[in-house]
Amino acid sequence: MKRETVIVLDFGGQYNQLIARRVRECNVYCEIYSYKTDIEKIKEIQPKGIIFTGGPNSVYLEDSPTYTKEIFELGIPVLGICYGAQLMMHLLGGQVGTAPVREYGKIEVTVEQSSKMFENVSEKTICWMSHNDYIAKEAPGFEIIAHTSDCPVAAVQNPEKNLYAVQFHPEVLHTQEGKKMLSNFVYNVCQCSGDWKMDSFVEESINAIRQKVGDGKVLCALSGGVDSSVAAVMLSKAVGNQLTCVFVDHGLLRKNEGDEVEAVFGPEGPYNLNFIRVNAQERFYERLKGVEEPEDKRKIIGEEFIRVFEEEAKKIGAVDFLVQGTIYPDVVESGVGGESTVIKSHHNVGGLPDYVDFKEIIEPLRDLFKDEVRKAGLELGIPEYLVFRQPFPGPGLGIRIIGEVTAEKVEMVQEADAIWREEIANAGLDKEIGQYFAALTNMKSVGVMGDERTYDYAVALRAVTTTDFMTAESAEIPWDVIGKATSRIVNEVKHINRVMYDCTGKPPATIEFE
Repeated sequence: MKRETVIVLDFGGQYNQLIARRVRECNVYCEIYSYKTDIEKIKEIQPKGIIFTGGPNSVYLEDSPTYTKEIFELGIPVLGICYGAQLMMHLLGGQVGTAPVREYGKIEVTVEQSSKMFENVSEKTICWMSHNDYIAKEAPGFEIIAHTSDCPVAAVQNPEKNLYAVQFHPEVLHTQEGKKMLSNFVYNVCQCSGDWKMDSFVEESINAIRQKVGDGKVLCALSGGVDSSVAAVMLSKAVGNQLTCVFVDHGLLRKNEGDEVEAVFGPEGPYNLNFIRVNAQERFYERLKGVEEPEDKRKIIGEEFIRVFEEEAKKIGAVDFLVQGTIYPDVVESGVGGESTVIKSHHNVGGLPDYVDFKEIIEPLRDLFKDEVRKAGLELGIPEYLVFRQPFPGPGLGIRIIGEVTAEKVEMVQEADAIWREEIANAGLDKEIGQYFAALTNMKSVGVMGDERTYDYAVALRAVTTTDFMTAESAEIPWDVIGKATSRIVNEVKHINRVMYDCTGKPPATIEFE
């Protein structure tokens, strides 16, 4: 059965993944494609609806992203958001120009409640605006269905053709009834049935894996993180002991984590996995010697991972499939999904060398966002403490150490991180914060300890609140918690004499500190 899909056509908007997530929250599957995607491909997909994202350009400039007008003639509903709204008007004969008043932030919008887009939405509602240009005149055949005091055309519709355009961003949480608007689009306009649910996804995935693998042998890259754990258990349920899980301890894990992973997935644990632990710490440290650039570190760690797997696979004999815990943001951020620039290469997507020794790679979570992976984990019966553990990058502490990685620095950041996590948990803040960890800066400075001058490292503490890991804000941690963690770190961890708290959100920073 073909999966009911809405597609997001990405024109370089920073919220492309957020739009897809919001649609999925309505139980409708959604994927992101670049605006460079050929229209024939879109016809092939047969989406129930298409959403144009925002973007930083002006539609009337010659080199701005655009699309063929034919997309509006396919009979598929289209919703344009911000730049996407202006592009729709521009292509269909409306006028777009520089706005006399630039709107940015929370703005009160008056909507036409009779529109299918605004069913059950308050007549005056707060929306998030972010635009320099505006729709000066709607395209022929369209009617205005929303306005603000400074923006005469805040939304338009052509209900006969199922074309809708909004100047604001319904996908961000600042738009109070944005979720309702997107739900109205997928249900009222696109007539979706809403069959994207995690229980059926898990069941379908297990069956699909079983069919694909047949009696083949499967090797799983188990890191102990949420993604690889969920992938491993899914495979275990699908193919049982045809699966071998190799856990590579690259010496870049959090304190005691290697032993914790072994306790859960090893022979004493509840899962039917052929579990092999490879202690490859020295090998990774050797490869990372003298390497400072984070992208290089990511690629080296990713490549070394694969080399270790190949060696283990050869010991096992012929292996047909390699399992990876790649998730959807990895795919999009690596420049494979939408139009957003490559932010970083993910070791499961970008760092793979071309000569991998397996017939095929299985990525059972490739279509899922992080919150969906957790839901899948609970469906699979994985314990809650594992499913909701802190996100951890594949390259591990290798990228939370600025500059060269050494065994000594790894130990410093492990100890500081363990103290920070312990103090956050003691303060009862661990459930409220999206992600929190310690990173080792490459900065040394003068300090004084026990009447003696020191010249040692500074550690940076990071804690962010986020719903989706696409955007994040620095968490407001009580000062006494930061103070206690600071005091413990400088007293208990050798070679650290200074502690800083990172107050930067995403954007402009990333959540990781690398």
